[in-house]
Amino acid sequence: MDLQLQDKLALVTGSTAGIGRAIAATLAREGARVILNWRSRASVDQVVATLRTETGADVRGFAGDLSIAASAEQLVREHPGIQILVNNLGIFEPKPFEAIPDADWLRFFDVNVLSGVRLARLVLPAMRRANWGRIIFISSKSGVQIPSEMVHYGVTKTAQLAVSRAWRKRWPARRSPSTAFCRGRPGRAAWVSSSTRSPRRAACRSPSSRRSSSRRRVPPRSSSDSRNLKRSHPWWPTLPARSPRRPPARRCVWMAL
Repeated sequence: MDLQLQDKLALVTGSTAGIGRAIAATLAREGARVILNWRSRASVDQVVATLRTETGADVRGFAGDLSIAASAEQLVREHPGIQILVNNLGIFEPKPFEAIPDADWLRFFDVNVLSGVRLARLVLPAMRRANWGRIIFISSKSGVQIPSEMVHYGVTKTAQLAVSRAWRKRWPARRSPSTAFCRGRPGRAAWVSSSTRSPRRAACRSPSSRRSSSRRRVPPRSSSDSRNLKRSHPWWPTLPARSPRRPPARRCVWMAL
């Protein structure tokens, strides 16, 4: 696979384990210069050394809490010219709604949403100068199907989708640097709209759900000759009313992780 990322400088936040580490390793194998991030210096140094050995790429590290403005500004000063930003940093915590205090709401918003928005604002000038850039938010199906056991987490994931969707409207479709990925189990529906051509939202579905929906082609409800419709489709009166299918978005992405 050649993604043409040779020598591109990429920042992956929250990247010493899990999804973030996998993304960082893939970017490094594609030839990008990768900046890893986590709060612990020991964890960052360990993963940097491991990825350097595994990929032979230029892998760097930044230890700091990117939910704090000063840390984000320091990172951009130390590593100017970031062209790929993957906002993977995030926290979650199951807790009943009535037990979530204001402090938790603010902490989740600072880490899950504002950290990515702030970094995007800081790196956009360099992307514009280079006339190339990518900003990616790692969202979740919880941003659409809000979990009742952690409402504050779901709200922050919805906010990530909203920010990405707004940027898609701000820039022309072919030049927009931003998109969002929904993590979730295949077969569950998740909706992400990143199209500037239609005000409607488009459904992101797994391949299996698309195949199942395409097997059964239902004729349109409206017809100028209801008698012919009933003759050709005797089962038609028993079907429930259906809403019209929505067109697919240009950059609607389903990611199962």
